[in-house]
Amino acid sequence: MEGTGRLYSDLTYLWPVVSPPEDYQEEARHWRDAIYAGLGQGRHRILELGAGGGHNLSHLTDHFDAVAVDLSPHMLAHSRRLNPQVEHHQGDMRTVRLGQTFDAVLIHDAVSYMLTEEDLRATFATARAHLRTGGLLLVAPDLVAETFREGMTLHWDIPPPSRPGVLEVSVEERLTDPDPSDTKIESLITYTITENGHRRVETDLHVTGLFSLATWLALMEDAGFQTEILPLPGDGDGCGVHLFSGLLTDRDS
Repeated sequence: MEGTGRLYSDLTYLWPVVSPPEDYQEEARHWRDAIYAGLGQGRHRILELGAGGGHNLSHLTDHFDAVAVDLSPHMLAHSRRLNPQVEHHQGDMRTVRLGQTFDAVLIHDAVSYMLTEEDLRATFATARAHLRTGGLLLVAPDLVAETFREGMTLHWDIPPPSRPGVLEVSVEERLTDPDPSDTKIESLITYTITENGHRRVETDLHVTGLFSLATWLALMEDAGFQTEILPLPGDGDGCGVHLFSGLLTDRDS
């Protein structure tokens, strides 16, 4: 997939350091509550598309039976170690078909790598193909057009290691829109890595999609979902504050 970046290949080993599972605990509670709000209480069967390293999912497996899909074999290896009870599949959220039906489909910030409206339509078709009638789709992009600012710079909050000699990383991410006429933005991420007393810098370019709130809702509704927007805690920088919720009322329409 275009522009998914080194973090999902040769730099994947940094993922548990720069985005540790414990950082997802509060947000995962919002996802759990959204599932219960949409479907009622119960041990529902969920599918996460673009599960990445499985960090958000790790806080949901006590409550739900889960299956995970991700494009990156490196990320899947992380998730398998963290979530050994979860069935994992490698696949593209636009095209994967598991031949299984779920109560809910979850797509976290991996949906940000959908670059066009056609990508989103294909993703929502995948969700629909895996949901029962009355099933729930939850989607949370990093940014929408209304929260993007040209040149915005994000400093990832990474606590220092608990003991000397452990891998230490600081991260800066700068977002730009090279061509405002399309639906793509770029994130240049700089990792400053200290390991065994040696410091080095790695850079990583990610290309992601940027769509308005109205576009997200319209495309979900076109796919047959009744939509609403729920709040997420985010990181205080305008990222990750929208959770799109959609109920599939008629699977065969």
